[in-house]
Amino acid sequence: MTAHRHHPQVALRPPRNAVDPRARRWWTVQALVTVSGPALLTAGTLLVLSALLFPGALPWLAPLLLVTLVLPALGYLLAMPRLRQRVHAWELGEGAVYAAGGWYWQKRRIAPLSRVQTVDTTRGPLQQAFGLATVTVTTASTAGDVKISGLADADARLLAERIADAARVLPGDAS
Repeated sequence: MTAHRHHPQVALRPPRNAVDPRARRWWTVQALVTVSGPALLTAGTLLVLSALLFPGALPWLAPLLLVTLVLPALGYLLAMPRLRQRVHAWELGEGAVYAAGGWYWQKRRIAPLSRVQTVDTTRGPLQQAFGLATVTVTTASTAGDVKISGLADADARLLAERIADAARVLPGDAS
C-alpha cells in the first residue's frame, strides 16, 4: 500500500489496554461449546458407531477423522484463545475510542467520540460465569459498531460511563 503524496503513511500502534486475563478461559469454553466440542463429539460418535456396526471401516475411518475433525478441533481449541488474547485490546483517548480484535481476521476500529450515538454493555451467560462483559459503541457510521469484548464487568461499566460522558462533552454530528 502506498501513501498518498500529501499524507505520509503512519503506522497505527496497538491500543494500550489488554482485555481481562479471564477472557482467554471464556474464549476456550466458547471454542469447546461451538466448534471443538461438536467436532470431537462427532468424531467419537462416528468411531464408536463404526466399531459397533462397521469394524472393517476403522482402518481408513480413524485416520480420516483424525485429520479432518480431531486435529483441527484441538488446534482451534489450543490456538484461538492465545492468538485472540494477543490481538484484543482497547483504548479510550481524548477524542476517540480505539479497539482491536479478532484472531484470524483481525480488525482495528477507531471511532471519534463526537460520532457516538449509544454505548451498551452486554453480558452473555458464559461471560457472566467468568465475570466479563462487552462494551458496544454505536456511531453515526455505516462501518459498524466498535466492540470491546473480554472486559471485567466492573471495568466495562466504568468504560461505558467514561465513553458516554466524553461523547456528551464533545460537540458532534451524532446527536
